[in-house]
Amino acid sequence: MASWMLREAEEAPKVVERLLKENEAEVRGLAAFLRRRPPALVLTVARGSSDHAALYAKYLLETRLLWPVLSLAPSVLTLYGARPRVPWPSLLLAYSQSGESPDVVETVRAYRGAGVLTVALVNQEESPLAQAAEVVLPLHAGEEQAVAATKSFLAMLAATVHLLAHLLEEPALRETLPALPEAMGRALGAEGSLEDLVEAENLFVLGRGLVFPMALEAALKLKEVAGLHAEGLSAAEFLHGPKALLEAGFPLLALVQRDQALEATLRTLEALKATGAHLLVLSPEPEALDLADVPLRLPLALSPELTSLLLAQAFYPMAEALAWARGLDPDRPRHLSKVTRTR
Repeated sequence: MASWMLREAEEAPKVVERLLKENEAEVRGLAAFLRRRPPALVLTVARGSSDHAALYAKYLLETRLLWPVLSLAPSVLTLYGARPRVPWPSLLLAYSQSGESPDVVETVRAYRGAGVLTVALVNQEESPLAQAAEVVLPLHAGEEQAVAATKSFLAMLAATVHLLAHLLEEPALRETLPALPEAMGRALGAEGSLEDLVEAENLFVLGRGLVFPMALEAALKLKEVAGLHAEGLSAAEFLHGPKALLEAGFPLLALVQRDQALEATLRTLEALKATGAHLLVLSPEPEALDLADVPLRLPLALSPELTSLLLAQAFYPMAEALAWARGLDPDRPRHLSKVTRTR
């Protein structure tokens, strides 16, 4: 029987289709307001997979709109009692599946009280986080039973791109968005498997630019469901120290797409292959797949903003299958529960 993790990953295309329809009016209104009053600073607050979605927002907003984005450490406020001063006007994006983590909720309340526009991208519309924020963009993912978030994470990415598409002056991304749900369905059929990692003890997952948050997410999922010590790193940062750990046969998983980072990423992969590392590559790009010992072919690509999301969608079934192959139930990660509350 298929796991909840797999079934929920397979639901993600329908979730995103619903999100794009149901949130259209709210997103259009929020984007119009932000275009009239662009933030001097964008803040994000999140935990776990949600923080990877927040990092994705950073890359999108900084590269496409030139808006500076700062990730807040909730404990600065909740444990140390400090709230750094921020310029006016500022925007706070809070990401959460459950909307119940007290430190994220308290951070949103505090910054809203200081006059910051707060937006919650959250799956539970009646949650404390949704009530604390001034604006709510629901994820429309429905109940998520698997401990490892899949469809809610993909919905966070889609909700972020949806907002970006309406913030941009040119319409290309807005016009491409309707193709996203169908493309996500096709991404579920990506070719290849992670079976080479069945006996692995350690793994580096690499990405660059817009794909880096997906590398972090992939590493987290492999730790959660497959019991594999995986570390997500920027392909650039990897060269500044962690590369020293490589030896012949050491497994590396690289997520690669075509954008401004492609050429630098290809050069990095060529150098890593020369060390004897065992290279797995998830990508739609032939140049990247040709470098792989194990090519994992994404069957299509859209714009860079959307292909990043397709890479995450394609990865989830592979991680689920690897968990079973390693003798683990992906729906029952050790020591974890669905909602984690930190203060």
